[in-house]
Amino acid sequence: MSETLFDAIKNINEIQPSHSPLRNIRKVLVIAYYFPPLGLSGVQRTLKFVRYLPDYDWQPIVLTTGATNYYAFDETMEKEVAGTLIYRTEKDPINPSKNPQYKTAAYPSRFMQKTRQIITQTLLVPDSRIKWKKYAVATGSKIIEEHKDINLIFATAPPFTDFLVAKELSLRYDIPFVTDYRDLWTDNPQYFFPTPLHHRKHLNLETDVLKFSRKTFVITRAMKEKLLGSYHFLNHNDIAIVPHGYDEADFSPRNIRPDGKKFVITHCGLFPDSRTPKYFLKALNQFLSKQPEARKFIEARFVGIMKKEHINLINRYKLSDVCKFTGYLPHKESVMQLLESDVLWMMLRNNIETPGRFYEYIGARKTMLICIPKGSISEIAEESNASLIAKPTDVADIEKKISILYDLWKQHKLPTPSVEFIQNYERKELTKRLAREISFVAKD
Repeated sequence: MSETLFDAIKNINEIQPSHSPLRNIRKVLVIAYYFPPLGLSGVQRTLKFVRYLPDYDWQPIVLTTGATNYYAFDETMEKEVAGTLIYRTEKDPINPSKNPQYKTAAYPSRFMQKTRQIITQTLLVPDSRIKWKKYAVATGSKIIEEHKDINLIFATAPPFTDFLVAKELSLRYDIPFVTDYRDLWTDNPQYFFPTPLHHRKHLNLETDVLKFSRKTFVITRAMKEKLLGSYHFLNHNDIAIVPHGYDEADFSPRNIRPDGKKFVITHCGLFPDSRTPKYFLKALNQFLSKQPEARKFIEARFVGIMKKEHINLINRYKLSDVCKFTGYLPHKESVMQLLESDVLWMMLRNNIETPGRFYEYIGARKTMLICIPKGSISEIAEESNASLIAKPTDVADIEKKISILYDLWKQHKLPTPSVEFIQNYERKELTKRLAREISFVAKD
């Protein structure tokens, strides 16, 4: 049977690369204050969306901050999106009168974090980046006027100032926008509202944003249920779940293995807000007190910025000989640290936060020790069939889990998640899901 013209065109389209002129390429303006060269895990989700959206017929154009002070920088991540149009505001919102430059800031102690939070959330609504808004709107306007065929605006938060920028540009230029929640806003357990008036102001801003947003993306089902419970004008179709994930390309080569001489338990990332290694360290101290012969085999590795107060805890519990610090590493190197480990651990004090690092733990295909209350993260960890879960502050329970894992390591029986399970969280597949969702609400 001869091939019809329709079939011929269909077959050609199926084999064309994403840059082919035969494809219908649409443009999306991505508003993300946190974007490389700014480092840490908060940039990963947006970076990977930007990297892989062109594979699904979307050309991202990024609007982000210019040079500013931050806790860590990773220039290697910029190379992942080489060729992407990235517009950076010229002014530093923290010091707009000064010539901006990238400068590493010291990570604050828990006390300083709380003090700054009280001050900034008292004086600045919705967050400390609100001063960036006028520069972002001005730069965003120039982008839209230069690229007159932008189909959609995608804003990710925190900072929630990003949502306000997107809404203003959307109304000004009649371009639909969508919101991406990496953390909750008004319902965030870490947020501080000094007065009922402050809470009402945040609530009104978030209500306004959600009413104008054409679609809202969240990380977990718990976040979706929280928004639906707080904003009754939303329905289930208004919110889509696109979880954090891992990028398989970051784990190449996968032939890196632990050396087998040490039982390496690794934590990767920061200890912000209420997160602390205190209970794990105390449990490890108690385990080693009961099994002193294990001391020469155990290594507790910390990849990332460590606060002085946490190093003091290590000394208090007499663990300096078994703890190793790498400091902040470029993302690719931090992933290699995961592959070199036997067990990956993390802790959360609530079941709402969704650290991106957890999904990279999954991508590493390792046994996990998850210290967390019951919720979305614990459910995923249980589903992996490769996790031991303990209550975050239950020292006896954590000690018990460390003992179990150590015995499994000695027997070479540590469990690992299946390939089928981890593929649910691969970044490229998640971006495919995002691309499909935004295609339904984009401007023609």
